[in-house]
Amino acid sequence: MDNISEHPGWIEISININPTAHEALGSFLFDMGCEGVVYESFRDKTLKAYLPFHEDIEETRNRIELFLHDLKGIFPEAKDCSLKLERLEQQDWDTGWRRFFKPDRISERLLILPVWEDAPTTTGRIIRIDPGPAFGTGHHPTTRMCLMAMEEATLYSPWTMLDVGTGSGILALYGSMLGASEVVAIDNDPEAVRWAKRNIEINDIPVPIDLSVMPIEEIPNTYNLVTANLILGTILGLFDQLTRVLAPNGLLVLSGILREQVAAVQKKIDEKGLKIERIMNMDEWSCIIVRKTK
Repeated sequence: MDNISEHPGWIEISININPTAHEALGSFLFDMGCEGVVYESFRDKTLKAYLPFHEDIEETRNRIELFLHDLKGIFPEAKDCSLKLERLEQQDWDTGWRRFFKPDRISERLLILPVWEDAPTTTGRIIRIDPGPAFGTGHHPTTRMCLMAMEEATLYSPWTMLDVGTGSGILALYGSMLGASEVVAIDNDPEAVRWAKRNIEINDIPVPIDLSVMPIEEIPNTYNLVTANLILGTILGLFDQLTRVLAPNGLLVLSGILREQVAAVQKKIDEKGLKIERIMNMDEWSCIIVRKTK
């Protein structure tokens, strides 16, 4: 019988860089083969990623440094950054990965709980999350603001929801818990959909979630609540479609937008004749809640 080889361990990649570049950098690291990307602390701007170990660490370093050099041309704010690589044994990964994810109270009504944590005695709703590599654990300001905006939204029953770029599925899960009669969640990344499916399965929700990689262009229906926690370029590129799938008097929750990018989104909103109900701010990020009045 062949011996099962032990896992070779991991390379922990630590990059201190301006948050404006986190999304692009995270996508690059996943493309490199990383199996997890986390923000250790938003305020200290550190992004960590985990790559299965191979012998040529310097090749990995060179690839990342070259990408960081090119990234500075796109994000001038990211010109001051630092890179550190460290080898971890498998047991360090098993315990270290989890230290980034603790129970997180979003509001009096909502607690985000890692799947391995015991449920506390608490009032309100609990969403269990197996973080995996998908964006949207509730810790990032963009996700927190979306969840808070959903709580405060004025919607009249029965209402429906579409979550565009669902990531971990956390917004779709909360939509189901808040009383949506129908929840549709889409993402063009099959890996994100796989993790969202896992998170849906570990939560007890009253309304099933229709989860798929269907492009928004193929969505035939309209919805009373549309959430899009994306990045500026994607939001602007999809804006016509986001407004198309929004029902009259419906709410569109846009996040993943830096404060200095709000004006660009507001221009699109004005062109479509929509009404901004509220702009939320947290750290460097903004969330725009928009009403379709016609």
